[in-house]
Amino acid sequence: MMRRKSDKDDSISLIVEKAALEEYYGSLDTNTGSAMIETINGQAKDKEDPKREKSLNVFSDGVTQIDFVLVWEVDMKGKPKEGEPSKHKGHSPNENHEKWRQTFLKKLEKSGIRIEMHSVQSEKTDITYVLLNAPWSVQCYYAEELSLRVPLQVVPHQISNWSDKALKKMGIPNIMYQEVPNYPPDLYTCQFRLSKLQRFIGSDNPDTFFKNTQRHQILYEILARTPYGALKRGEVGIDRLVNENVFKAAYPLHDGPFNDPPGNQDPKSLNLRQILYLYWGQWKCWYKYQPLDHIRQYFGEKIALYYAWLGFYTGWLLPAAVIGTLIFIFGIFLMLIDEPAKEICESGDQYVMCPLCNICGFWNLSSICSTFKAGLLFDYGGTVFFSIFMALWAVTFLEYWKRTNAILAHRWDCSEFEEIEERPRPEFTAMAPMTLRNPVTGSEEPYFPERNRLNRTATGCMVIVVMIVVVLMFLISIILYRTIISIFLYHSGNSIFVTSASRIASISGSVLNLLVIMILSKVYTNLAQLLTRWEMHRTQTKYEDAFILKVFVFQFINFYSSPIYIAFFKGRFVGYPRHYHTLLGIRNEDCGAGGCLIELAQELLVIMVGKQVINNVQEFILPKVKSWLQKKKLKTGKGEMKSDEVHTPPWEADYQLLLCEGLFDEYLEMVLQFGFITIFVAACPLAPLFALLNNWVEIRLDAQKFVCEYRRPVVERAQGIGIWFQILEVITHLAVISNAFLLAFTSDFLPRLYYRYKNHGSLVGYVNFTLAYAPEDFSNHTQCRYREYREVNGDYSPTYFNLLAIRLGFVIIFEHIVFFIGRIIDLIVPDIPEEVEIKVKREHYMAKEALAENQVLGKALFEETDQQPELRERHRTKSTED
Repeated sequence: MMRRKSDKDDSISLIVEKAALEEYYGSLDTNTGSAMIETINGQAKDKEDPKREKSLNVFSDGVTQIDFVLVWEVDMKGKPKEGEPSKHKGHSPNENHEKWRQTFLKKLEKSGIRIEMHSVQSEKTDITYVLLNAPWSVQCYYAEELSLRVPLQVVPHQISNWSDKALKKMGIPNIMYQEVPNYPPDLYTCQFRLSKLQRFIGSDNPDTFFKNTQRHQILYEILARTPYGALKRGEVGIDRLVNENVFKAAYPLHDGPFNDPPGNQDPKSLNLRQILYLYWGQWKCWYKYQPLDHIRQYFGEKIALYYAWLGFYTGWLLPAAVIGTLIFIFGIFLMLIDEPAKEICESGDQYVMCPLCNICGFWNLSSICSTFKAGLLFDYGGTVFFSIFMALWAVTFLEYWKRTNAILAHRWDCSEFEEIEERPRPEFTAMAPMTLRNPVTGSEEPYFPERNRLNRTATGCMVIVVMIVVVLMFLISIILYRTIISIFLYHSGNSIFVTSASRIASISGSVLNLLVIMILSKVYTNLAQLLTRWEMHRTQTKYEDAFILKVFVFQFINFYSSPIYIAFFKGRFVGYPRHYHTLLGIRNEDCGAGGCLIELAQELLVIMVGKQVINNVQEFILPKVKSWLQKKKLKTGKGEMKSDEVHTPPWEADYQLLLCEGLFDEYLEMVLQFGFITIFVAACPLAPLFALLNNWVEIRLDAQKFVCEYRRPVVERAQGIGIWFQILEVITHLAVISNAFLLAFTSDFLPRLYYRYKNHGSLVGYVNFTLAYAPEDFSNHTQCRYREYREVNGDYSPTYFNLLAIRLGFVIIFEHIVFFIGRIIDLIVPDIPEEVEIKVKREHYMAKEALAENQVLGKALFEETDQQPELRERHRTKSTED
C-alpha cells in the first residue's frame, strides 16, 4: 500500500489512494531539494543539474562509471631489464603474482566486468590502476541475488529531532539545527526483482537506478567470489589477493574532492563528500546535529549507526555532566562549613598519627587539612544521589537507544536485516586443512574440525589468563613502586619531598600505570588478532565477535584493575601497629592521609583523561603523518613522463589516502569510557563532563578521518551496534554493584550517617570517633592514633561490626532499588515505538501490493474510478473494512 500524507487514513487502499499521492509516486522531488528526477507519465527521467561539476569517476570515454579500483605495484629495481634473464629459478613470487593477477582479471572479464587500466611509472615503482565497471545486466543479476533494496515510492519527510520539537514549543531558537543541502529522500523500498523492474522509481535510467554504494557492493561481491587459482587451496577472492600482496589495494572511489569549491556556489551543487565535510567534518559544526542520513547515504548503515550511537550517547552525557558539575560545585561550598574539616584544621597537635610506613615518622592530623577538604569534593552525601542518578541514567540511556535504533533501522530499511549466509573468510579458505561436501549445494567447501577449533579456543583462553596475570603483576609492581618511591623521598632530606612524598608517589604511580596500560593494550590487541586468526573462525562475524570479546575482557582488566584495587582493596589488609601485614617483606600499602576515595578520583582522572588526550593526539597527528608518508612514497620521480592533465585522476588521489581500519577501536574507546563514568562515578562526579568534552572532539576527529583521510570503505548494512550493546548492558549492571560497594565501604557517607544517628544529628567529635589508639607497647614515648574502628588491644570494636552490618544492608538495598527502578523503566519504555511497528506492517503490505501480479488490474480499476466516483467510494469503504 502507498504511504499517505496523513497517518489517520491508514486503512485506505492502494488503488484509491493513488490519486492523493500522484505528486509523490514515481518521483524523487518531494521537498527534498536534492533529487534531479522528474516524473513524466509515471516514469522517472534524469534531469542534469547544470551547476553540479561533472564527475571524474569515469573511464576514458567520459561515460562509463568507475565502480571499483584495483591497484598493484611493481618494484622497478627488482624488475629485470628487457632481454635480461630472471635471477630466480623456477617461478619467482613476482611471476606467481603476475599469473594470479592475469587469471583473476580474465575471470572478471568473463563475468561481464568492464576493465580499463592506467599505468603510472616512476624511477622506483610501476603502479597499475585497474578501473572496473559492472554493466546493467550484471548489476541486475547480483542485485537480485544480494536482495538489494530499491525505491518504490517517495514519501514526504516526517523526520524531526525531539530536542528541536521541544525548543520550538518553548519558543527557544535552536542553535543546533543546520540546513543541510541535498537531503536524501525518504523512500519506501523493497527487494529488487528484475521481473518487476518497471514498478521501481527511476527504472528507465540504468546509469542512475542503483546508488553508488549499491554498485560498490555488487562489485565487491564479484571480487570476493572470483577465483584466481585452485579452489582446493582456497585461492579465491580479492581479500586474499590483497593479503598475499598480489594487489596493493582494492577500493571504491570517493564522489569527488572534499574541499569547498572556490566561489560562492549553490550548496545544492556540492557533491556528497563536500557536504559531509562542510556540515559535519569541520570544527565549527561541533554543536550542530550530525547529518546522519547523508552519512548513511555515503558510508552505509554500519558506519552511520556508529555515529548515531555516538551522537546519542554524547547528547545524553550533557545532563549527566551538568548534574555532576553541580555536585562538584556544591562540594566546594561544603568545604567551608564541614564540621569534621574544621576539627582537623584546628586540631593542631591534638591528634598525633602513627607512621604510614616502616621508616616514616609520626605526623599531625592537622597537616592534611587541605587534602581532607579536597576529598570532600568527591565524598559527601551528594555523591550518593549522583551514583543512583548515574545508575538509572545508564539503564534509561540503553532503553531509549533501543528505541532510537529501531527508528533508524526502519528509516534506513534495515529493521529486518538478516545477514545473507556469509562466505568463508579468505584466511579460513586458505588455511583450512580439508574440504567437506556441503549437503545443500553439493560443492566442496573448506572445513576445519570443530573439535580442533574448540581446543584452539581453550588454548586462547589460557593465553588470556596468562596476560591477565601479567597485568596483575604490573599492578603489584606499581604498588611496590609507590612504596619504594615514598621511602626514597622520606630519606632525601628535602623538606618539600618529605612532606609531599605520598602525593608524589601516588601521582607518578598513576602516570606510570597509564603508560603500562597503553603499552599492554597495543601488545595484547596484536596478540588477540593472532589468536583469533589461529582459532580458524569460518565467517567474518564469528571472527569479529571472538576478537571483540578477547580484547574487551583484557582491556577491562587492564584499565580497571588499578581503580578496582584502590577502591576495594587498598588499605583493607594493612593490619594495625605492631601487627602490620607485609607483601614481599614490604608493609602493605595504606590509603594516603586524605583517604582512598580522593586517590581513586586522582587515578580515574589520570587514566581516563590521560587516555583521551593521548588517543585524540594520535588520531589528529598519526593519520596526517601516515598520509604524508604515503604521498611521499607515491610521489612521482624525475624520470616519469608528465601528464597533460591538470588534476590528479581520482583513482590516484584516493590511493594516496589511508586504508579505513574499521570501527573496532572507536567502539572500544567509547565503551571503556562508558565504564569509567558509570562504574566509578561515585568517586569522580566530573567524569561525565570530561567524557562530554572528549566526545565533542572525538566526533569531529573521526568525521575528518572518514571524509578526508581514509579511502572510501565498502558499505556494510547493519541492524544495530552489534555485540557492543550487550557489553554496555553488562557494564551497566556492574556499575550498580560497584557504586553500591564504593559508597558502602570506601566512602565516609555511612560512618557519618551512623555518627549523626548516635549523636543526635551532630558531627561534633566525628574525627575522634574514627580514630583508634595504637597498642601501648607500640611506642614508648608517644601514643599515636590511626584510622580504624578497633580497641586498644587491636580487636575490632562493636562500632566496626555495627557499621559492617549497615554497609552490607546498604549494598543490598541500593542494588534492589536501582535494579527495580531499572526494570520498571524497561517495562515502561518499549524497545520499538508503536508507530514504527505500524509503519513496518504498512510497508510489508505496500511492497506486497506493489509487486503483485494484479497490479495491472489495480491500475485499470483506478482509471475506472476516475470516471465513476461511486465505484471509488465503494473501494474506499471495502478497504476500510479490510
